Amino acid sequence: MIRTVHDRPHVPVLLNPILRHCAPIGGTWIDGTFGAGGYARGLLAAGADRVVGIDRDPTVFGLASAWADDYGEALHLVEGTFSDLDTVADKPVAGVVLDLGVSSMQLDQPQRGFSFMRDGPLDMRMGNTGPSAADIVADATETTLADILFRYGEERASRRIARAIVAARAVAPIRTTGHLARIVERQLPRPKQGQSHPATRSFQALRIAVNDEFGQLAAGLEAAERALAPGGWLAVVSFHSMEDRVVKRFFQQRGGTGGGGNRFQPAADPVAPRFDVTTRGIAADAPEIDANPRARSARLRIGRRTEAPAGPVDRDALDLPRVEIKGEV
Repeated sequence: MIRTVHDRPHVPVLLNPILRHCAPIGGTWIDGTFGAGGYARGLLAAGADRVVGIDRDPTVFGLASAWADDYGEALHLVEGTFSDLDTVADKPVAGVVLDLGVSSMQLDQPQRGFSFMRDGPLDMRMGNTGPSAADIVADATETTLADILFRYGEERASRRIARAIVAARAVAPIRTTGHLARIVERQLPRPKQGQSHPATRSFQALRIAVNDEFGQLAAGLEAAERALAPGGWLAVVSFHSMEDRVVKRFFQQRGGTGGGGNRFQPAADPVAPRFDVTTRGIAADAPEIDANPRARSARLRIGRRTEAPAGPVDRDALDLPRVEIKGEV
């Protein structure tokens, strides 16, 4: 029996607004962040002819094996990153959905090292390659650690925390989420009721650095522009202000509303808009937040592809947070 959109344990955020705004759903869609398959199943239930699900985390496909075959050729799964999503379909597609950040499945697995709520190895890799969070914490300079925490986590105590990490690792390696969380906690005031855990921003920042999330986001938006047919939809769900700012600026730039320049950056030559920007940023309503607290911080932005050919994106205009990760000399 094929399960419906409403009976799975990991609920896709802002799915119903996507389905309403992009109706009628049809043709081939790309779910660039497959995860538990919530968006893919929602799109198929709403009328998509085919969904290509992409994920850099190979474990999600094993979890999907219990139900994916029920969809036959209508669901095609690809291990990879959404920065390459324009290479997975044999013709322009009707829509692309991106759900940014870490999935609740990954947070729920202590062995993945994404969460400070339960102790586990300090990993944070969405895939199986590249340096882990433990590697960065062990090897990056104090300045680099402070830059990561400030630019990717907007952590105002970044220098104090970085100094504490360097002092702690000189005594013993920092290999677990619990160890790192305790170091961060000692540098910050005790949170008041209702405030987030003191380590939240630091863990977010390290996860972004480990997975090059802003580089992937920029490349994924560019790839979506190349992949979409005229009239195709791009729907992006973000979970913190920095991600949402990049998506907003992308749509402004590609929709021809990027502003007239200033004395530091002259106005760009006008080009035909690549997207019609159809939303200003949709937030979850109260019933969705009650049912799924993860939706509280989410923002959805949607654009519709025009007939203008895809072209180069001015990444500087996206104002991507960047940190060059340097090890100890």
